[in-house]
Amino acid sequence: MQLNPYGEYAVLLAASLVNDPPQTGANIEQRTRDFGMTMAFTTGPQDLERSRTVLAEWQTVVDAPTQEQRAARLNAIMAAVAAYPRLTDHGGEGWHLHYRDEVQELPWVLRSVFAVGTALHLTTRGMHRLSRCAAGQDPGDPCTNVVVDVTRNGRQRFCSVRCANRAAVRRHRAKQR
Repeated sequence: MQLNPYGEYAVLLAASLVNDPPQTGANIEQRTRDFGMTMAFTTGPQDLERSRTVLAEWQTVVDAPTQEQRAARLNAIMAAVAAYPRLTDHGGEGWHLHYRDEVQELPWVLRSVFAVGTALHLTTRGMHRLSRCAAGQDPGDPCTNVVVDVTRNGRQRFCSVRCANRAAVRRHRAKQR
């Protein structure tokens, strides 16, 4: 039985949209499909602008300095998007839960999915499993990508092998000096 269908894919989708911002509302919808969302959305001309607002709000959770502040920010978002969970069988996928109202525009669907998914991800895997790339903490490194730690050991710090290698080279050179 899978009790957390929203957690991992929702947080990975949010990080993908932050790390590689889409240029149109259609790009956002395509990215949702690429990450496995299959429900139909009500779309509108303001999808891109509103989705950017949703993503900026979600990034306040990523950037919260403490676990308590992270929880408070996430709780505030979930309170704002509160809808009772509902059973649905759209697209013949089988019965499952949705944590949003049935008819909503794409940005507000994303807001609900990101909030619930992030809460599930953090509570089941650990509150520390959402951060910015550690490479960007070094002076002069421009990386600000979001890292969603889905590793078994819970120690993912970099957004990519490239960033991890760059940081390792910097550490090595610092030791050589």
